[in-house]
Amino acid sequence: MPGYTFEHIHLRSPDVEATARFYERMFGAEVIRSTVAGAPRVDLKLGGMDIFIAAANADTAAAPGHPHLGLDHIGLAVPDLAAAIAELKAKGAEFTMEATNLRPGLRIAFLRGPEGVSIELLQRDPA
Repeated sequence: MPGYTFEHIHLRSPDVEATARFYERMFGAEVIRSTVAGAPRVDLKLGGMDIFIAAANADTAAAPGHPHLGLDHIGLAVPDLAAAIAELKAKGAEFTMEATNLRPGLRIAFLRGPEGVSIELLQRDPA
């Protein structure tokens, strides 16, 4: 069997720059602007993940409601969930689920990203 490694996440947005600014401001993502085939391109580097942002067009369907089938959310690990939540709330983040003990050693919270993207923050206690 071939070896598989994570490559990227692809987002669609009606406002690529606003989406990039959200991830940069909220999570410190590195915004990478380039030109491909004469068209501007905006990518992000976030926690080792490549996130590509493409402009939505007239054929782009609306985002589904949460929860839904298929890709459900992006998960970001943090060392201190309470501190991350406080920092993000100070920046205006909208939380859809406050900090919750999911099971022993795992606390989670969810916030809403641009275009309804669900973003999970999680803190795992050291084993």
